[in-house]
Amino acid sequence: MLGMDGGRRPRGRLVRAAMSVGLAAVLGGVVLSACSSSGSGASAITLYNGQHPQTTQSLVNAFEKSTGITVNVRNGDEDELANEIVTEGSNSPADVFYTENSPPLEYLQGKGLLEAVDASTLAETPTQYNSPKGDWVGVSARVSVIVYNPSLISPDDLPSSVLDLADAKYSGKLALAPSETDFQPIVTSVDRQEGNAATVRWLEGLKSNAGSHVYPDNETIVNEVNRGAVAMGVINQYYWYRLQAELGAGGMHSKLAYFAPHDPGYVVDVSGAAVLKSSSHKADAQKFLAFLVSHQGQEIIAHSDSFEYPLADGVTTAAPETPFDQLQPVSIDVAELGDGSTAVALLREAGLL
Repeated sequence: MLGMDGGRRPRGRLVRAAMSVGLAAVLGGVVLSACSSSGSGASAITLYNGQHPQTTQSLVNAFEKSTGITVNVRNGDEDELANEIVTEGSNSPADVFYTENSPPLEYLQGKGLLEAVDASTLAETPTQYNSPKGDWVGVSARVSVIVYNPSLISPDDLPSSVLDLADAKYSGKLALAPSETDFQPIVTSVDRQEGNAATVRWLEGLKSNAGSHVYPDNETIVNEVNRGAVAMGVINQYYWYRLQAELGAGGMHSKLAYFAPHDPGYVVDVSGAAVLKSSSHKADAQKFLAFLVSHQGQEIIAHSDSFEYPLADGVTTAAPETPFDQLQPVSIDVAELGDGSTAVALLREAGLL
């Protein structure tokens, strides 16, 4: 989690010694020239990717084809990657950080590790989905929903508020993924409305109701609900659509439901990207951010199997989802969602982490 010592993945490269000092000098000069050539096909940037690989790879492929700039992708958990960037500091090889949620970006922004995003890039997406300080840009969005199995729970018995999930009548019926970063914004939203003490009591109620149905991520929740192992859970909507694309309509035994309009559980999560202040390829990194929010990049998101909502004006998802402009989420902005540290502290206090 943010602010914790996350698991680090060792990185390194074996370098063979040159047969002679002269040859080493020549080869070194060639390598340095290639790496510093920002306008040639030899240009390359390193992307630390906390987004789903399915979302990212099609964007990377199109960007490389369009610009000739190579993108070296390192996939991982967004919180762990954020912690690693902090540890690496000015020596981080990352040029761009791309996340599922805004808190890891706000965390790095608070550490002073992000470069200001080009104003023309920020102008492509609505202001409320970008960094208030201009240090990262919103790329796509998702919304939290209830996934439920109608053979185990009637639509009429579903909670209208996320707060109701702590009611004892849902004991044994709830699937929970407290370590999933997608859950942090919901906890933050509840805390903003109810305060620390009430939020901890709510989380303790969720823990009790979930019992043995505590899972590592949203993918597991939607799979377990769909196969009838548990009645319901809270996920971001795109996980259900991805499972439907995988299994086909005939394999779907679950459905989606929304919380009441403006409920604290009805949260829009923003996926964003930033350029690292330590990057030595800032111009090319800025080009990658610009591509993500360009019409081409947003259309890729709209027609991919990510099932996320593109944020740029004039681009809408091709999936049969509730249109983004018809959602009625709680009014909470990315600054109020913060860096996730409060949510993590509350989850720990409730014994969920």
